[in-house]
Amino acid sequence: MDFAFSEEQEQIREAIAKICAKFDDAYWLKKDKEGGFPSDLHQALAKNGWLGVAMPEEFGGSGLGITEAAIMMQTIAESGAGFSGASAVHMNIFGLNPVVVFGTKEQKQRMLPGLIAGKERACFAVTEPNTGLETKKIRTEAKKKGNKYIVTGQKVWISTAQVAEKILLLVRTASGLSLFYTDFDRKHIEVREIEKMGRHAVDSNQVFFDGLPVPEEDMIGEEGKGFECILHGMNPERILIGAESVGLGRCALKRAAGYAKERVVFSRPIGQNQGIQHPLARNWMALEAANLMVFKAAWLYDQGKSCGAEANSAKYLAGEASFDACQQAVMTHGGFGYAKEYHVERYLRESLVGRIAPVSPQMILCFIAERVLGLPKSY
Repeated sequence: MDFAFSEEQEQIREAIAKICAKFDDAYWLKKDKEGGFPSDLHQALAKNGWLGVAMPEEFGGSGLGITEAAIMMQTIAESGAGFSGASAVHMNIFGLNPVVVFGTKEQKQRMLPGLIAGKERACFAVTEPNTGLETKKIRTEAKKKGNKYIVTGQKVWISTAQVAEKILLLVRTASGLSLFYTDFDRKHIEVREIEKMGRHAVDSNQVFFDGLPVPEEDMIGEEGKGFECILHGMNPERILIGAESVGLGRCALKRAAGYAKERVVFSRPIGQNQGIQHPLARNWMALEAANLMVFKAAWLYDQGKSCGAEANSAKYLAGEASFDACQQAVMTHGGFGYAKEYHVERYLRESLVGRIAPVSPQMILCFIAERVLGLPKSY
């Protein structure tokens, strides 16, 4: 049993940290205030080949695993970029896994290089307003017409739809749920941004499809087997969200500890008080424990082993630990924690992403109760 990262993996962390160092606190504070996709970070990572970290080498990727991807995403979040930075490249890492697994060679050659090179950006459209987590009940439909499918319907909470050139789209066809990766044709797609409490650099949207024509050659896998296809992206997504949450929590904890050393009240640094020390110590332990589950799940996935329980647990534990650490960072700063210039209030707002998305904490608890403990289904 070896808990150490390899030399190559440590080099990945160092390389990503070096890139992220160019995007400082002032950069992310401005993005939080003004919004706008962080294209310069996206392009910097693309220029150095990182957008294809887990993509096949023959199509321009690095051919590495979800473990290496998790290291990369955690480093981005931990740099202070949080989910604003991580979400800008998140889709590249897990989103097109169904194309890698189920796509034909022609599809992979056509679909992957542009994303890896940073020339194209994609969004992932599954969730709908009236179905939420009940993915099998989605209503957006695609009707076959000649050699095309015509898509009509609505999706919600679709990240990067304001800037995307491509879309991975799950819809209902005559034989069941089917998956497409196709052009984001704005002549047939209306995008309405959702104003939200955090992660302002990466947009979230309602998306409306009005007769979107999709060529049949853009279908991934078999018709009616789309749900099975997207399952291959769900465990990696949970692992990466967990890694990012740990990174954000560590960033908040580091800032809180630094402030506690410097802030002097009653002639002593507040970090000398156990009332400040103990909560931060608990945060550190919770984050490290969650991190172990994140990389256990990543290792299992990369070994081709079952990892559903571990991936979901990693996402749950990391999401909770990150939120607690970010909240404690605000409280450690006292009144200054409420001020934007100290950044921790932004971390707290962004930490909620890791708790809510892509599945609620309650559904994960239900999953573990049912699939691991063998308890009867409760919903």
